[in-house]
Amino acid sequence: MLCLQEIKASPAQLGLLADIAGYHCYWHGDKGYSGVALLVSERVAPDCPSYVVPPFDFEARIVTTRLTARLPELAVASVYVPNGGKDFEAKLRFLGDLEAFAASHARDGVPLVICGDLNVARTDADIHPKERKLNQIGARPDERAQFERVISHDLIDVQRTLNPDATDLFTWWPPWRDLRKKNVGWRIDYVLASTALHARTASCIVEREVGTSDHAPVTWTFT
Repeated sequence: MLCLQEIKASPAQLGLLADIAGYHCYWHGDKGYSGVALLVSERVAPDCPSYVVPPFDFEARIVTTRLTARLPELAVASVYVPNGGKDFEAKLRFLGDLEAFAASHARDGVPLVICGDLNVARTDADIHPKERKLNQIGARPDERAQFERVISHDLIDVQRTLNPDATDLFTWWPPWRDLRKKNVGWRIDYVLASTALHARTASCIVEREVGTSDHAPVTWTFT
C-alpha cells in the first residue's frame, strides 16, 4: 500500500500516473493545493477495493479503504492534516474528526492504519533543538493533546515505539541551508497502527535519502 499526501494535482492532471500497473489507485486532489492518494497492490487486493472520502474531509485531505480480502480485515487511511498556519481552529476540528474516525474503528473492532503527514510533533523529542520555538504551530499544547486523543483509540505510533529514545528521528526538514543533509528537522509523518497490527511489525524506517520532497517516505513492513 502506498499513501501519498500533498499531491497538489487533480486526477485529470496526472496523465499516465493515474493508472499504475499492479495497483488499484485512488487520487483525491485538485490543482496546486493539498490532495491525497491511496494505492493498493493487486497482490493485497486482487479486486479493486472500495474507496471512501469521509464526510469531515475538506480540501481533499483524507481517503480511506477497507481491505476485506485479507484476514483479518483492516482499514487504511491516507491523511494530510492542515498545517494550521492560516486557520488553526480548522486544524483542531480536523484532528477532532479524525479522533472520532479512529474511535469508530476501535469500537467496531476493525484494525486501522492511519498514514500520512499529520503536521504535529508529539513531543519536543520530535523536533531538532535548533527548530524548537515557544508555542509554535505544530507543537502547541492543544494540538498535541488532540493528537494524543486520536492515538488513544487503540493506535500505536509505530516508529516511536520501535525507537523510544531516538533524538534524531525526523521526517520533514525546512528546504534551505542543507537542513535535510544535516538532519535538522521535525517528525510529523506517521504510521499509526492498531495494537494487533503493530504486534506484527517487522520494521518502520525513514528513508531520508529518497526523493526530492522536503518530507521523506516512512516505510512500514508488517507480516
